[in-house]
Amino acid sequence: MRLKLDSIRAAHERIRPYIHRTPVLTGSRLNQATGASLFFKCENFQKIGAFKARGATNAVFSLDDATSRRGVATHSSGNHGAAVARAAKLRGIPAHIVMPSNSAKVKIRAVESYGARVVFCEPTEQARETACADVIAQTDATLIHSFENPDVIAGQGTAVVELLEDVPDLGLVMCPVGGGGLLAGTALAAKSMRPNIKVIAAEPENADDAAQSFRAGRVIHTEKKFTIADGLRTNVGEPNFAIIRRYVDDIVTVSEDAIIFAMRMIWETMKIIVEPSAAVPYAAIQEGKIDVGGQRVGIILTGGNVDLEALPWNL
Repeated sequence: MRLKLDSIRAAHERIRPYIHRTPVLTGSRLNQATGASLFFKCENFQKIGAFKARGATNAVFSLDDATSRRGVATHSSGNHGAAVARAAKLRGIPAHIVMPSNSAKVKIRAVESYGARVVFCEPTEQARETACADVIAQTDATLIHSFENPDVIAGQGTAVVELLEDVPDLGLVMCPVGGGGLLAGTALAAKSMRPNIKVIAAEPENADDAAQSFRAGRVIHTEKKFTIADGLRTNVGEPNFAIIRRYVDDIVTVSEDAIIFAMRMIWETMKIIVEPSAAVPYAAIQEGKIDVGGQRVGIILTGGNVDLEALPWNL
């Protein structure tokens, strides 16, 4: 996969009419608690409530007219599915979204609200891929993979472009990692714009394949245990990992308790809603996995789609 900063800048121009330029917020209490200056890129305020709107919109609007008329398909636990559904609606084409049967209700409703066809499957990676392949065979739709797609990765990288335009003197950028689309786009863009910047990702200890892969220098697929960060349960993709190896400085892991604590801290101090996956980078700081003392740190808050009937600190 050959991606350059030019691809990310082109994606930014392509999607500009269809996304928000999200704000960058700070919190004095969080700064005091960490001894750093933290700048949160609030993709929880993005269209569909997550950064996924960027990559999906770029991928759908990159299709030629003949291809797009056949529709698009993907498999997703929620945010990417909603993003593809929205982009397809904006372009006036069909969308088929395969979702695990245990997906959060708020995310299922979001996909349905954009008029997409939802196909449920068992909550395993194999079941998702099989069901999606069946849908594509039946419809001739184009697969918009959530992270192994260069147009998706380019779109995701636009978030850090905006962050570095708004706060140019950051020394470190952080984001969570699941499949690696956001991390690949973020790292490539950040290092291309600021060669001396550090890029560090965080993921749950219960879904630590990216960290294991990073240490081993090759993709390692792991059996996932349960993690409250449902958006990060996917194994890292091969093409994404090649970019990650080249541009990322480190990948750290955090406990479930740290994720829940960080999520609640962000809610209580910044007065904004973030989902568990979005809280993972701050959890890594809070848990002492990264020394950020005295640094200016950009953190991508990836989304805010939460089932309010099942808040983790109430379970």
